Amino acid sequence: MLFGKSKSKVSSRRQIRIKEVKDNTLILPGNKYRAIIETSAINFELKSEDEQDALIDNFQNFLNSLPCSLQILIRVREVDIDRYLEEFRKKESKEENEVYKLQINEYCDFIGSLVSGNKILSRKFYVVIPYDVTDGKNDFELVKEQLLLNQDIVIKGFEKLGMKVRVLDSLEILELFYTFYNSDQIKSQPLKAETLRPIFEGTYAN
Repeated sequence: MLFGKSKSKVSSRRQIRIKEVKDNTLILPGNKYRAIIETSAINFELKSEDEQDALIDNFQNFLNSLPCSLQILIRVREVDIDRYLEEFRKKESKEENEVYKLQINEYCDFIGSLVSGNKILSRKFYVVIPYDVTDGKNDFELVKEQLLLNQDIVIKGFEKLGMKVRVLDSLEILELFYTFYNSDQIKSQPLKAETLRPIFEGTYAN
């Protein structure tokens, strides 16, 4: 079973407060909608003084141009090296050139010995863009249009700061929450698109 039953009397949905995920949009109770984007980081300390001043000015302009409040999430996780190396092993099995196969094998052995006994951590940055319906006109298409406008402004602002930005799709949004609440299961029971397709298509039956 992908999502184990909660031992609490309160349902998991009520604990997490997620109504559904639809068309790359997180939908919360109370007609609240969220888009989630992942951004790169900027090493401010490595910039020259002029570059730092320019970044500060651009960031100030970015804040002044925001159409809504933002929530910033910084996620630090242990890198799943086994899964990373498994992907390389798959490439090795498909590679016909013996030289490349040898290089892939040596690379996997090197990485395996390098991280043996040590935890490798990754840091990811997310920005949550909100849109709340307050006039009672809860039309999803209209809501998404407004949310996309806000999203576009935020993305362009980050890009002017020299940051790379991408929007999380529906599966990635679910996976983000799944890793929060099922960190021990993510290796043995990863989320897969084919598993969640009935949910996205509305054909899932309890």
